[in-house]
Amino acid sequence: MTQTISLTIDGVAVMVTSGTSVAAALARCSLPAARLSVSGKPRLPFCGMGICQECRILIDGKRRLACQTLCRAGMQVEHDAQLRSGKHG
Repeated sequence: MTQTISLTIDGVAVMVTSGTSVAAALARCSLPAARLSVSGKPRLPFCGMGICQECRILIDGKRRLACQTLCRAGMQVEHDAQLRSGKHG
């Protein structure tokens, strides 16, 4: 039997199956990008194994790799304010 857990992404509750990566949870949201590139373009998780570092995002107050972090009940995931605002390249 699979367990469903709740976490928040930018303050919005998201329900996922236990064992889901943060990258997979992001893919289900309206803003699947994890961060902005140096040129201001949204960057999505790419390699899925932590090598490319494209999925760096704030998880429970610390910068983590979304593809290597499993969702936990009550986890708080936050995009960069500039990415959330939509004011980027």
